[in-house]
This record gives sequence, structure tokens and C-alpha cells, in this order.
Amino acid sequence: MLRINQLKLPVGHTQEQLRGKLLRTLHIKESELKQYTVKKRSLDARKKPDLYYVYSIDFSVADEKRLLGRMKGKVRNVEEITYKAPEHGTLALGARPVVIGSGPAGLFCAYLLAREGYRPLIVERGAPVRERREDVERFWATGCLDPDSNVQFGEGGAGTFSDGKLNTLVKDSFGRNRFVLETFVRFGAPEDILWEQKPHIGTDILIDVVENIRRFIISTGGEFRFHTQVTDVIPEEKCLILNGSERLETDAAVLAVGHSARDTFGMLCERGLEMEAKSFAVGVRVEHRQTLIDENMYGRTERGKLPAASYKLTEKLENGRGVYTFCMCPGGYVVNASSEPGFLAVNGMSYHGRAGENANSAVIVTVTPEDYGGNDPLAGVRFQRKLEKRAWEEGKGKIPVQRFGDYCDDRKTERPGKITPSMKGGYSFGSVRRIFPDELARSIQDGICRMDRKIRGFADEDTLLSGVESRTSSPLRILRDEKFASSVPWIYPCGEGAGYAGGITSAAMDGLKVAEGLIRRFTEI
Repeated sequence: MLRINQLKLPVGHTQEQLRGKLLRTLHIKESELKQYTVKKRSLDARKKPDLYYVYSIDFSVADEKRLLGRMKGKVRNVEEITYKAPEHGTLALGARPVVIGSGPAGLFCAYLLAREGYRPLIVERGAPVRERREDVERFWATGCLDPDSNVQFGEGGAGTFSDGKLNTLVKDSFGRNRFVLETFVRFGAPEDILWEQKPHIGTDILIDVVENIRRFIISTGGEFRFHTQVTDVIPEEKCLILNGSERLETDAAVLAVGHSARDTFGMLCERGLEMEAKSFAVGVRVEHRQTLIDENMYGRTERGKLPAASYKLTEKLENGRGVYTFCMCPGGYVVNASSEPGFLAVNGMSYHGRAGENANSAVIVTVTPEDYGGNDPLAGVRFQRKLEKRAWEEGKGKIPVQRFGDYCDDRKTERPGKITPSMKGGYSFGSVRRIFPDELARSIQDGICRMDRKIRGFADEDTLLSGVESRTSSPLRILRDEKFASSVPWIYPCGEGAGYAGGITSAAMDGLKVAEGLIRRFTEI
């Protein structure tokens, strides 16, 4: 297979024009081209409003050696990395492996184990994904929270109620990234996630995909137990305690509980699992009209067939802190992402069509163990809870919202300006600024003002801020060795909650890595 990069065509071109451009660039006839596939497509907006798609194309021709010689430096040979599971180990399992949690890490760990004949048992404290959606929508409508089935907990994990972004910065020489994307497509995701530079699925499609993966796992002999929480472990007996009383013995338990399983973290800390506090980030959600973002990024008042525009901004402040945008949701919604009564956290969510009136993104500032104090692993959890308690109190149980102009003046907002909130869950105008310690509040303000240099109108006085965005990543890391085992050797920390991933794709890839570790050690059931 050969590859050519930097094939550029104007936005709105046809497939025939793409094929014609490929033939002309290669200086070949139609009959010489055997096949071609789009490997990657990105948008070039450097000369807006003139916008171009830039392609990497994999193709084959009748005489590849001759073409390579003629187009040296422009065309190259490529060999696609095909993901392969490792050879199975020889140690017998006394019982089927247990996967705790069914977010991306747990789901993909279980999926690979199922494909390889290990018949995993998946225990999930929350509900199946469709029942969970009903619980979440009921919470948004009424404020009645189910602590075990919400935006954070339940089948699919926190990523199910997000934008469904699938890009990752994780370096991958084993084909795991491609395997994750191909698996999503196999179970119902659109095929364009295989080649778009910024792939995303959306909550509406993710629900179907998650359900289809579960059905496959069951068809191979795997089992799911919902509304089942691991409430204790007995390390010396290789035993999990489920729902406070039921014993479950296993030789291998994968711990993929997500970044919000605070009660589980506390229990594991008491049982001696070695863990440490780590840096994470907190901040606010900012909302702008999507048309403002489109005009800035595309240079056009009407985007036509272009997707709702996205952005990613990073600033370094004089105080040494980094402020950056995170989990940007074009045409999306700010959602109440709480998981504990009396505490409030927000996140962003988009449907696949990204057709909402507003764009939203987290604007967050890095915090370290030095910021939140305490030398124990749970200090970051306490800091998150402190901010979330203030947010809940400020909004009286609803999402607190503040205009940026009022935020800068430390004045409560009474009513919106030019932007109406696009939110899932009740909201209340007030003060978001007072949720944060002074230095963090000032850093968020300075970061937004600097970002206005890159996107004009970003720091408009009517820009809406809501809070608190506190679940950006896990505040701790559960230590594991080179074989993925924790200090309790039959427990295998995995994914974002354990501190080894950040986002859907990287969590899924870590799930594959941990499954590979078990496969290398044990024989299938």
C-alpha cells in the first residue's frame, strides 16, 4: 500500500473531484488506480474564508515500484499496523476474571477478554445504558438524583453523556487506537471516525454502541451484573464484597471504576492499596453562541455544510499556572453532572448533529497537591468536594450561572444578556466566582481575557460561566507495576479513575493494555 499526504481540495468538493485530484497528482490514468481509501482528513482554515480539506490517501496501483521512483519524496510505502492480542498464558484461573466498571476502560478490557475466550464478569454499580438515560433525564427534569445511576455512574461511563470525542494524544505503535475506532464502527458508530482528524460520536449514538458491545460480550459467555457495587475487598482472600454482603472470589479483578468513585477510593485506601495524589484541573464551563465560534474559526457568517466549529486554547499566566480549554462541545449543552447529593459538578455534552445554539467548553486551571494541601492520596477528592459543595450552595441545588462581566466585577448575575443558557438540568443566576479560592478565580478570569486575543468575543461581558467543572480527571493514581498489578496483586487498576487515561479513547486503550496483561498470564476459561 502507498500513501500520499497533503492532497488539498476546497470545502464542498465531490468524491469525483477527490478522485480526479488524486489521479492528476500521481500523473496516472484511471485504469492504473486499483483502489484508494481516505486515511485522514483535516480542515485548513489558515486563509479563511477560503477553506480547504487536506487529505492523506492510501492507494494501490499496478506498478508501485515505478510510481515510487517517479514520485520519490511525495509518495511512500506504508504498512498498516494490525492489532493482535498476545499469546495466552499458562496459569489457570480459578474463576472468571471480574471487571469492575463498564466505562470505556472496563468495557474494552471486557471486550478483548471476551473475544479471547475468558468469559469476563462485569459488575457495574449503575444501570444499563437505556435505563441510565432515563435516570439522568429524570434528574435533569426534577433534580432527583440517583447516586448510583447518573452522568458519572452506569453503563458506558461518564463519556456517554459528553461530546463523545475520540481523538487522543497517546502514542500508539501497537494499533490499539485504530482497533478502538474500528470497534466503535463495528458496533454502530459512523465510519468517518476512522479518518476525521477530530472524530466524535455524540451521546445519542454512543448509547447504541455501548449496548451493542454489551450484547457481544454476553454472546461469548460474558456476564453483566448491574446495580452491583464493590463495597469492600478482602485482599488476603482474593475476595470482593458486593452490595455490602455478597462474597465473590476471583484471581483477577480489573479496577475500572472511573474518576468519580470516591467512596471506592476511600475503601481501597483503607484496605492498603498504594495510591498517591496527583495534579488535575478545575474551572468553569463557558458558553458562547455557536455563530460566534463559526465566524472566528471559519471567517464566514454562514458555515453551510461545514460542521459546527470547535477550538482548543491554551494560555500560560504570569503566576506560572496553565489555563486551557477542555472538552469543547460545539452546538452542545452544559449538563448537571453531579453524582453525590448536596454537591454539584458540570460537564459538557453534544449530540451527534451538534445542532444546538450554543458552544461550550471547560476553561480550567491546573491544581497540584501543593494547592489543595494534605499528604494523603484523598486530599484531591476533598478539594473537589469543597468546590462542589460551594457550587451546590451557590445555585441552591441548580447549576450556578454568571455573566463574565459580572464575574470580573465580583457581582452576582440577575439575568442573562445576549446569550441564553443551553443546559440539561435546572440553573440559577448568581456568582460562580465565589466558588473558587481567589488565586484560581483570578487565573480563570485572566485566562479568558487572554483567549479573547485568539477568538474575538470570547471574553465578552455576556459570555456565560457555570460551575463547577471539577471532574476533568482523577485526583489520584492507584499505583501498578509493569504487569498492571496493584500492591494487592490480584487487583489491576485501569483507566481514567485509576489515573492512567484521560478521555474515551485513551481509557479504552488502557483497558486493552490491562486485558493484554491478563491474557499473557492466564489461560482462558
